[in-house]
Amino acid sequence: MTGVRRPPSVAGKVMAILESFAPGGVRLTLTEICARAGLPLATGHRLVRELTDGGFLERLPDGSYRIGTRLWRIGAQASAARSLRELALPHMEELYAATHENVQLAVLSGDKALYLERLRGPRSVPIVTRVAAELPLHATGVGKVLLAFAEEELAEKVIAQGLPPYTPHTVTDADRLRACLTGIRRSGYAVTREEMSLGTCSVAAPVRDPGGAVFAALSLVTRRNVVDLRRLVPAVLAAANALARDVNAHGGSAEWKDWG
Repeated sequence: MTGVRRPPSVAGKVMAILESFAPGGVRLTLTEICARAGLPLATGHRLVRELTDGGFLERLPDGSYRIGTRLWRIGAQASAARSLRELALPHMEELYAATHENVQLAVLSGDKALYLERLRGPRSVPIVTRVAAELPLHATGVGKVLLAFAEEELAEKVIAQGLPPYTPHTVTDADRLRACLTGIRRSGYAVTREEMSLGTCSVAAPVRDPGGAVFAALSLVTRRNVVDLRRLVPAVLAAANALARDVNAHGGSAEWKDWG
């Protein structure tokens, strides 16, 4: 028959369950998992139980679920992400040692910023990002850098989809965002103030390949009471440039230019 949508396969249902954690749900109830995956509760319960028994999900004492260690071990083997994180960590550690602020590494993933690594300490301001999270391009420092140096069509796509406000300071006006991206291309770095979450500001810089194309972004996230964020710019730029040299010396930047 034509025009009849076939029900998803078992593999498709399992992938939908695992994908339900991608938007940022560190812990989800069974009901939340089924709602995100578009599955009946009974079907979701059976598959979630099997995934939990296999170690792909973990059931917490409060009855919610999170990604299990078995799935984490498999995901950690993703070659491109692992390689870039391994090369980035020494430079991120040096930047953290110099500033004691949050240090983040992100790449472009579709129309989001995908966070590959994060360093923080007891003196660092609490932030919403975590490894493997995807956050909006228009409201984050790394996101604005990635958007500024991406194809112009991507910026227009992001604008067309709408620029939701995450705080009263988020840039939600299309012309203002375009002007901001132009300024980032001109200066070579981005500065944001309380656009993703109140109380935090960031400085972000691009990581470039030998031809000048940007394949990642590195940032510091600090408290809003830092008087002059631009004093942090040289340190962030130096770390991003050092990472670029290290990556390019290993001939790896080409594999990190398209994350889906």
